[in-house]
Amino acid sequence: MVRAALWYYCVSEITTDFRGDIMRTKNLKLQVIAISTIIFALALFRLLPHLPNVSPVAAMALFGGAYFANKNLAYIVPFLALFISDLILGLHDTMIFVYAGFALTVVIGSMLKNRVNLTNTLFAVVTSSVIFFLLTNFGAWMTSGIYAKSVEGLMQAYVAGIPFFQNSLLGNLVYAAVIFGGYRLLQINVTALRQPVSE
Repeated sequence: MVRAALWYYCVSEITTDFRGDIMRTKNLKLQVIAISTIIFALALFRLLPHLPNVSPVAAMALFGGAYFANKNLAYIVPFLALFISDLILGLHDTMIFVYAGFALTVVIGSMLKNRVNLTNTLFAVVTSSVIFFLLTNFGAWMTSGIYAKSVEGLMQAYVAGIPFFQNSLLGNLVYAAVIFGGYRLLQINVTALRQPVSE
């Protein structure tokens, strides 16, 4: 009798764990689909008319880094969305600097995992915007031929980029608010999306 009860207990625990694993797997698949869809939808906004440097690029990278449980997907999906939109918009000389800034933004986003709140997200947006500005304007200085290859030329490149930085920061703040806020609303309404992101 005791042996049968013990056997029943063990089997029910294994079955419960198995069912839990299946549900977690289904939830993760739903998360991947939802996050990927949001990122690719945002990438489409790059193709619409917009102010210079007001684009969803940083928000895509931060969001992917913050919410993809799989580190590879955190890079692959946002990079693929960015690259496809770049193929349509046209490739350029400073792409290596843009993509380096994008990669660092994904890294910053990954630091938000399970820590997404207004303060952390705002800090991540501002930090990634500054890094992106420094990298891409350094790239413009290196590749454009407009600026002298000197410290003064580099400073001129940064000063010339300030109006674009203002637009970039504004766009990053707006798109991050939309994407992070929108996903939070989805989490409230879709139980499967509430599963914590794995470290």
